Amino acid sequence: MNKKKIIQVALIGLSASAFLAGSVIAAEATKASEKKTAAADKKEKVKPITSNAVKDWAYVPINASVSVPDANGSKWVRSPIDNFVLARLNEYGLKPSAEADRATYIRRVTLDLLGLLPTPAEVEAFENDRSPDAYEKLVDRLLASPHFGERQARRWLDLARYADSAGFQNDQTRPNNWRYRDYVIKSFNEDKPFNQFVREQIAGDEIWPESQEAKIATGLLAGYPDNFNSRDLVQRHYQIATDVTDLVGETFLASTIGCARCHNHKIDKISQVEYFQLQAFFANAFANERVELAKGTETQWDIDFITAQATYQAAIKPVTDQQKAILDQVREKGRKYHNERYLTDSRDAIFKSKELWTPLDKWVNSRLNAVASERDIAAYLRETSEKHHPQFDPANIERWTEYQRLTEELKKYDNLRPRRGSKTYTALTELGTQAPETHVRFNGIHERPLEAVEPGLPKLWAGSKTHLEITPTATSTGRRTALANWLVSEENPLTTRVYVNRVWAQLFVKGISGIVEDFGRAGEKPTHPELLDYLATEFVKNDWSPKKLQREIVLSAVYRQKSDERADVVAVDPANKLLAVYPRKRLEAEELRDSLLYASGELDETIGGPAVFPKVPASLVAGNTLNNGQGGALWEEAKDPNDHKRRSIYTFVRRSLPYPLTASFDPADPSKPHHKRDVSTTALQALTLFNSDVVFSWSQALAGRVISEAGSNENAQLDKLYEILFSRKPNRTEKAALKDFLKEQEKLVENKVWTDKFEVAVPTGLKDTKNLDPFKAAAFVDLVHAVANSNEFAYRF
Repeated sequence: MNKKKIIQVALIGLSASAFLAGSVIAAEATKASEKKTAAADKKEKVKPITSNAVKDWAYVPINASVSVPDANGSKWVRSPIDNFVLARLNEYGLKPSAEADRATYIRRVTLDLLGLLPTPAEVEAFENDRSPDAYEKLVDRLLASPHFGERQARRWLDLARYADSAGFQNDQTRPNNWRYRDYVIKSFNEDKPFNQFVREQIAGDEIWPESQEAKIATGLLAGYPDNFNSRDLVQRHYQIATDVTDLVGETFLASTIGCARCHNHKIDKISQVEYFQLQAFFANAFANERVELAKGTETQWDIDFITAQATYQAAIKPVTDQQKAILDQVREKGRKYHNERYLTDSRDAIFKSKELWTPLDKWVNSRLNAVASERDIAAYLRETSEKHHPQFDPANIERWTEYQRLTEELKKYDNLRPRRGSKTYTALTELGTQAPETHVRFNGIHERPLEAVEPGLPKLWAGSKTHLEITPTATSTGRRTALANWLVSEENPLTTRVYVNRVWAQLFVKGISGIVEDFGRAGEKPTHPELLDYLATEFVKNDWSPKKLQREIVLSAVYRQKSDERADVVAVDPANKLLAVYPRKRLEAEELRDSLLYASGELDETIGGPAVFPKVPASLVAGNTLNNGQGGALWEEAKDPNDHKRRSIYTFVRRSLPYPLTASFDPADPSKPHHKRDVSTTALQALTLFNSDVVFSWSQALAGRVISEAGSNENAQLDKLYEILFSRKPNRTEKAALKDFLKEQEKLVENKVWTDKFEVAVPTGLKDTKNLDPFKAAAFVDLVHAVANSNEFAYRF
């Protein structure tokens, strides 16, 4: 009897049983939709939940002395946060929900702070800890975990429109972008003051010119989608400045300022002139993607890459030297021909004498040098070897033939080419102390410049202090420093309000102001404006500490409530704006994958490093060889099996090719700041998880883990499975259903019409398989796979 472990589902009846379990997600959504419809029908009978916030509330100074409402002796209150929530509940005659049991709480807070499940041992320890500070000890342990930084960084990277590639047609790989991602993880783990975090990302190169970390931080602004093949470099300057301006406005100030680029803002009091005044802060910024690492700062990943790269370069040098010799024969003509392909205003700068360059000319030529490569000359050689080309040269036929032969020869060494890593980092810099002029653009069209403007802030944000004091440095304009300092100054009430509102939304599904990216008039007034100011004030008092902010929130009574639906709340507050019930939430794409990996015992918990390429379906068409001088395909599956088990934050983010396993679960769109994850419910989600070979292999590993930890007793196995996935044991009804499933599934396996090859999918990771019944083991894997794809696993309650 062959007990070979295979990663496939070939069991009669499994698909129906498993799909039924997974379809609970869709059923849950349908029920929720029906309830919302019913609530909407009664809308006219429900007193609307109003806000006492003033018009343009976001721009008035924060009330640092806001008074905490009297709780009237309520024993429910644990934090001033609860006083504010309770006061609003009292207005509508509602009471808060009872406290969630400890198992529910530890699963909830662990997922929220770490993005992972708690272990059964952690749940048991917390349930048995009767010390008065049991909750505080739990939260402090989670905040001290290195996984905290990973979870918080994923949320920030959504805003940073983070990706490991540039996008557009060729979607060129950015091999060192992971350093910015690791900077964000490290910052949250170290509880870096948020005001410093902001200043580093906006102007780290100006404020701390000797700090490599501060320069890497500017990767926030340098992470824009980019078209390296753009023929209009002047337009690219404008488009990049536009991207950065919109990013800063949305991320730090919750402003849809991008609406003012083509015309005065239709809703908020921001003019088109003010938009371009803000853009002027970034007019001289230039992204250098090849900054050499400082000596002594290399990580082991860097050392491994440098070593492998040296070996590869040494091996191919005889071939590349011959290629260079061929290209040198046409280099001057090829470079001139390539540069002439740019549009008129770009050519004017390119062919202008250097001593006559304006600041914009300097930017254009710096950009030209950054994107120029040997590929340009090779393209010229290829084109001019064809008889129909105006610059056809018969000698180039033989040259191109030889060049192609050498290119094929290079493929022999492809196994030596390092697949990931770099010895550089990307940082924003400036090209001198004089910035290119910023012009208002008619209808936002870059070819139609109007009057020039100087850096300034919209009056709506800054009142009468719209022009900041700007002090140039020895090498830069100092413009971004002035903006960075204003962003975290007392004069600006937006940055702190926006950030604490985002954190609240991460923990309660919706922000105190419901639309986290728009604090303008098209947004929503805060349901608890005084609470928002209280949190913003305490945040600053506590040295802008993200950890202290989240600690106070997750220890509050409002966070510790049950999530069970209540008819009285639905009748009065169907949208749960007042938080009489804790809002349940579906796990985000990365949480689902990471929690499945974690539950299976397969997760590689290594922190940081270059992006990895986990397994993808064999049917995936991952594109042709990249036209980026680095070789490789759009998705090159990692050879190291541990790379397949890394957390999702380390999965390579290619803008043109989302990772298939998580693509169905509404991941962030890296083309722009992504403020809130959507929650769609589709059949494709259940099908993705049930039919994925990768997910099924994790179910096999989880089944093996359960058997290893629980032994051969069936009741103990079922208890352990639920403890791992749901942080609880199954009740009597559930256990009876589980046992019935196992019996029926075992019969189906036994009665399968076998061919001459006997193969079943059995648990993996077991040390002793001598006494393993393959039919029973296969049925148990199927059970684990169905339960791991259930609605309860996909949500945190």
